[in-house]
Amino acid sequence: MKDNISHKNLYFLITLLTGCLFTSGLTAQSGHTLLRQGDRNYKSQDYGKAEESYRKALEKEPSARGKYNLGNTIYKQDRYDEAVKRYEEAANSASDPALKSRAFHNLGNAYFQQKEFDKSIEAYKNALRLNPSDLETKYNLALAQKFLPPPPPPQQNNDKNQQDQNPQDQNQQQQNNDQQQQDQQQQQQQQQQQQEQQNQSQDQQNAQEGQSKDQPMKEKELTEEDIKQLLRSIAEEEKKTLEKLRQADAGACRSTKAW
Repeated sequence: MKDNISHKNLYFLITLLTGCLFTSGLTAQSGHTLLRQGDRNYKSQDYGKAEESYRKALEKEPSARGKYNLGNTIYKQDRYDEAVKRYEEAANSASDPALKSRAFHNLGNAYFQQKEFDKSIEAYKNALRLNPSDLETKYNLALAQKFLPPPPPPQQNNDKNQQDQNPQDQNQQQQNNDQQQQDQQQQQQQQQQQQEQQNQSQDQQNAQEGQSKDQPMKEKELTEEDIKQLLRSIAEEEKKTLEKLRQADAGACRSTKAW
């Protein structure tokens, strides 16, 4: 039978099938008596005495039921590593599918408590193969799967693949990368030289334009012929001026008033 465990947070509920299987039938009296004593101690939650009784019973008569019940008492005392060993012994020696399924279920719980989630998942799957309708095992399986770490990102896989490459391939790839960097540097240098040449040409053109604009206009030098022509022009202008003055005097009104 299964022991019902209550917990406030259902998300972290891990059901332990701790119900100890009571022995019936005629077996060696001492072993049977010790098993019954262990069952009574387990029900009263005196797990230390129950463990002692089950161990003595197994010494008298080894059985899958005794190993299973001993594993439950050890699990209740938070000794999960030892409980794993007892549940494995019970699962391997049990001929009853129901008992084997319960042993695998509790084995998954013990692994879960140790945070070995991959092993707990495998134990729960073994339990479900024997008892596919066990809802408690299905719940615990789904819970354990949520605690599995996520798969590595693709980038890590790519890095690993690069590490696994042949050293010759790695050298070739490195050479290709170096050549590509050199080509890029040469292209940048060429572009820089072209830009500098363009800048120099532009500076020269600007300098020439500035010089033509800033230079003062030279005065025109007069030749001897220019001077003669200038003097003739001045003489002609003077003649014209005197002629105008004579004409003005001839037409003037003279005063004859006597006193």
